[in-house]
Amino acid sequence: MRSLIDVIRAGRTIERHHPWPRVAVDGDTWLAVAGLLADGRLSLCGLWGEPSRVHMAIGAEDGSDVGVISLDCPDRRFPSIAAHHRPALRLERTIHDLFGLEAIGTPDARPWLDHGRWQMRFPLGERRAAAAPDAPPYQFLAAEGEDLHQIAVGPVHAGIIEPGHFRFTASGEAVVRLEERLGYTHKGVEGLMAGSSVERAARLAGRVSGDSTVAYALAFSQAVEAAQQIAVPPRALWLRALLAELERLANHLGDIGAICNDASFALMHAHCGVLRERVLRAADIAFGHRLMRDVVVPGGLAHDIADAGPAAIRAALGEIRRHFPALIDLYDNTASLQDRTVGTGSLNPALARQFAAGGYIGRASGRNHDARRKPGYRPYDVLRFEVPVLDDGDVNARVWIRIREVEQSLSLADQIMDGLESGPVRVPLQNPAEPTEGMAIVEGFRGDILAWLRLDGDRIARCHLRDPSWFQWPLLEAAIEGNIVADFPLCNKSFNCSYSGHDL
Repeated sequence: MRSLIDVIRAGRTIERHHPWPRVAVDGDTWLAVAGLLADGRLSLCGLWGEPSRVHMAIGAEDGSDVGVISLDCPDRRFPSIAAHHRPALRLERTIHDLFGLEAIGTPDARPWLDHGRWQMRFPLGERRAAAAPDAPPYQFLAAEGEDLHQIAVGPVHAGIIEPGHFRFTASGEAVVRLEERLGYTHKGVEGLMAGSSVERAARLAGRVSGDSTVAYALAFSQAVEAAQQIAVPPRALWLRALLAELERLANHLGDIGAICNDASFALMHAHCGVLRERVLRAADIAFGHRLMRDVVVPGGLAHDIADAGPAAIRAALGEIRRHFPALIDLYDNTASLQDRTVGTGSLNPALARQFAAGGYIGRASGRNHDARRKPGYRPYDVLRFEVPVLDDGDVNARVWIRIREVEQSLSLADQIMDGLESGPVRVPLQNPAEPTEGMAIVEGFRGDILAWLRLDGDRIARCHLRDPSWFQWPLLEAAIEGNIVADFPLCNKSFNCSYSGHDL
């Protein structure tokens, strides 16, 4: 059995990546890794491209060890990983849309981000004329059988939900197949980052997915700091963790209420919304922005916590502790609500492992992984917290994982404020003469976010940001099968995948 270390040793080290290496491999090793992924010996952490090269982040299944392998593609072709390991499929389709690199042997060569509306083909790679106006329409997968019908939902939805198309094949009310088509919110973030200053790129990173602005800024900043081998001041590290836990609290509280609302139980939605609002107001007092945007920057923090911040945060935490237990009892003892959530949208633990599903989706289906623990980063190495895991994999389990994580974030926030030391919150960046690379993996509220970048002086030569939703959206397709169409909003909200974070 080849380990990750064996794979790394088989290649030629290009960049140490601090703390992880990147190595150049040949096509045989690239395919050997595909086999290890298919066998479950390794997990796919990310897959991205450049005009004539592809990169793949791989890790041990428990997340304890991570590395990057790179394959040169002088003929703009590379062996398909998805042919052996399906979680790579949408990433390979995206590489083709952005760079024109062809995955040989792919089981699905349809475009993903490109909806035929771009003025230029391959915006991050070779410049070509756009596709012909009379190009054939996107072909959804066919489903055959008696009494089957299709239901098209989206891409425009009611309310403020972002655009995404869902094509249901149903037999009566039962869903036989769901196929998603996303990419409607493609913003060209990675193209905008190329050639930009580190400061501007940090602002862009915080806008990849608006509900995870702290987590994205943290992942990007840690990657820059790894590339430049910068030591962030201890006070900044602890305040970063506080920001991340406040973001996790606000999102989990909002999700719990929204899931209940989709089950027609608006009372939970209202009460959870009040608690979420308390967190956001405390964040505004403490850090000057309700979503804490542009506070985490490479080198530390843009500014220290306000003098009134700790008291505001403690007051918000106290209010959650007073009211949240009653809401948990209300959720758990409302029979009509339990009828909608228990046993609905079950995700098989084997699929969760295959797709290396992070966050509450993976942990509700038995995958014990949290990037704060493995591979880990400061200051979580000295903080006490548990990672809740359940095996049921249904909507109810995903609610309970959120409930337990709210409790853990309350404890973590207290520990951080109790242990906060005085000192600076930022150090200056370096301006190395040679190009450098860095990578980081941090735990957002949805799961692990990966950031990889190459610096050329004080400019971004290339940056890739991978949202956990890349590996979670496909699992929603599997979880809804066999459920009724009316339960899709409930299942979808329990997953709460990011459209914007997926459509880079």
